[in-house]
Amino acid sequence: MAEAKKTAAKTTAKKAAPAKKAPAKKAPVATPKLNDATYATGKRKDSVARVYLMPGKGNITVNGKPAAEYFRRAVLQMIIAQPFGVTKRETSYDIVAMVQGGGLSGQAGAVKHGISKALEKIEPELRATLKSAGFLTRDSRVVERKHYGYRKARRSTQFSKR
Repeated sequence: MAEAKKTAAKTTAKKAAPAKKAPAKKAPVATPKLNDATYATGKRKDSVARVYLMPGKGNITVNGKPAAEYFRRAVLQMIIAQPFGVTKRETSYDIVAMVQGGGLSGQAGAVKHGISKALEKIEPELRATLKSAGFLTRDSRVVERKHYGYRKARRSTQFSKR
């Protein structure tokens, strides 16, 4: 009987899981001084961008990464740069943007909307240029919901005559 207790104690000791290490903490992202920056919020689809505009050399940072690294597709980089191209302010301001929600296309549109609103705040005379280009208007198009009896929002099941 004593032998059975010893073997049971040995098997439970073997089955005990080793102590898990705590996950490594991520280093905080170094953000520039945003005290003297102009703030604006941009939205597109499900994405919301908080944009800080400050005088600088034209550097754009999105979620702690350079814009070219965060938005790898050239089309998305072009979308972000559009407000500066229209107003001819490519190297006048630095941008720090924090974006949440949606996909990359919606996030790029949200950053563009936020940059346009911040440019208008800092230089009110640019309003006419940005407004005529359509950058100050919030694009309200969102995904249509799925409807009852359909496969998707508008896609119905296949019709069979026989």
